[in-house]
Amino acid sequence: MISLAGRDILHAWGKFVFTGIGLGLLIGVTLTMAGVYRGMVDDGRVLLDNSGADLWVVQKDTLGPYAEASSVPDDLWRSISAMPGVAQAANITYLTMQVRHGDRDVRSMVVGITAGQPGDPGWPPYLVAGRQITRGHYEAVADGATGFQIGDLLRIRRNHYRVVGLTRRMVSSSGDPMVFIPLKDAQEAQFLKDNDAILMQRRRTEANPAFNRPGVPGLLDAVIAAQTSNSYVNAVLVRLRPGLTAEEVAEPIRRWKRLTVYDRAQMEDILVGKLIATSARQIGMFLVILALVSAAIVAFIIYTLTMDKIREIAVLKLIGTRNRTIAAMILQQALVLGVIGFVVGKITATFAAPLFPKYVLLVPFDSIAGFAAVLAICVLASLVAIRMALKVDPAEAIG
Repeated sequence: MISLAGRDILHAWGKFVFTGIGLGLLIGVTLTMAGVYRGMVDDGRVLLDNSGADLWVVQKDTLGPYAEASSVPDDLWRSISAMPGVAQAANITYLTMQVRHGDRDVRSMVVGITAGQPGDPGWPPYLVAGRQITRGHYEAVADGATGFQIGDLLRIRRNHYRVVGLTRRMVSSSGDPMVFIPLKDAQEAQFLKDNDAILMQRRRTEANPAFNRPGVPGLLDAVIAAQTSNSYVNAVLVRLRPGLTAEEVAEPIRRWKRLTVYDRAQMEDILVGKLIATSARQIGMFLVILALVSAAIVAFIIYTLTMDKIREIAVLKLIGTRNRTIAAMILQQALVLGVIGFVVGKITATFAAPLFPKYVLLVPFDSIAGFAAVLAICVLASLVAIRMALKVDPAEAIG
């Protein structure tokens, strides 16, 4: 039986090889799509790991700072630092924007970090080149995926920043590389209005009778100062003291500060369950479509190969070959086609993954599950050809 299937494969080896390569490219795309989803999930988890936080304190009733906009006063960290169980609290800002370097723009997440030292919440945990930020203004640490080098001059809004350090695998939940700058500069970039906007806001405020009262000196100046203030951050990162649970520390902050507090599990659920949920469904639909196309290709090829040897199958039946032997021959051919396709697809996905702009994470479980799915598809796809072969009349051998 094995010899029968092997001899037939050798007889039509060209069809098997080229069909296996085409099927393999399709399987490679499928494995890569699964890797893209795994990469998106890993990006979200890496973002949380690299923040160095146990709790995220954000604006009340928001999913900030990653999934929604969040704004809290920049002096809030002082009162949070005094809360029971809090070992360290630090302000942080996140702003996804185009960072300009020379004549090109790089989409990045600009992160504003407070003055401190490596290991503080929000700081990049390690560098691959250069040094950390030591000055209060106009220095930057960039992820290597940006393509920036030590000494490059970046433009963020109106100011220029010198790259003094490079880190690696510091990305947003959407895969954008991070650029770290001092907090005050980041607040200015995110919250401070440009000169024209400030001038127009001043004129509108001066024309408002509610703020221009002769009997209340200084009211107009106070209102204008408040409108142009940039004393806000997106979140406060909190690190817990040893021996305390996240809920024990988070509950007093929610109750007394009237803010929303997320622990690690809740923040991961927001990133994975809400922020990339739509992308996950889209990738799932692509995987289903690719599986159906793969099944159709295998079924068509096996059916064509079976049709080409109708007379040979009739001869086998005429000399007394059992139906089980004929069905096994067709099934083995389909499985061989699937194995060839999977090997080609795995090699293709492995070499193509580093070329993708987004992080592609290929895990062994997906490869094992993909191999089992390919074999199952080949078995199902061969049923049509097997059914047709079993209906062949032995009289056709002498017709």
